[in-house]
Amino acid sequence: MLDEIIICETPPLYSCYGRRGQQVCVPITGNRRKRILHGVINLATGAVLLLIRDEWVQETHQYFLQMIRAYWRGWNIVLFEDRGSPDTAADSLALAQEIGIEVRLLPRATPELNAMDHLWRSVKGRALADRPTLSIDKSADAACKYILDMSRGERLRKAGILSGDFWLTK
Repeated sequence: MLDEIIICETPPLYSCYGRRGQQVCVPITGNRRKRILHGVINLATGAVLLLIRDEWVQETHQYFLQMIRAYWRGWNIVLFEDRGSPDTAADSLALAQEIGIEVRLLPRATPELNAMDHLWRSVKGRALADRPTLSIDKSADAACKYILDMSRGERLRKAGILSGDFWLTK
């Protein structure tokens, strides 16, 4: 399963501790820099492949497809993706077919079907939330480190694949 997450300089605010009766100070820089973290998870093994880029365009997506093919060389790859415009671009679909990746597009507005989306939720809540952004690159690196530091089994669990209710196991 493949998905992308946008990492912004303003951190996600899920919770914050402060003294009762006092306003909590949340540092917001006003900067609008962002990084796009592309990720794919192998549903059988829990292996992941990640790529940080400044933008999400079809050329970036095509580069990531080539990375996937190189990493899982010799595998029969069926890739589930959402319907983002870089994912559905004619050139992207043609490249996937050319390099032997079968693409299956998930229905619109169904993030609950994408295991990477569940993994991103964990990243936002644990690796990025409620702390000031020192630099956008450090935040992107922290997100990658958080995922790579997990065991493969933990990745599968956080992605919802081991839940027993995962839609592909029914």
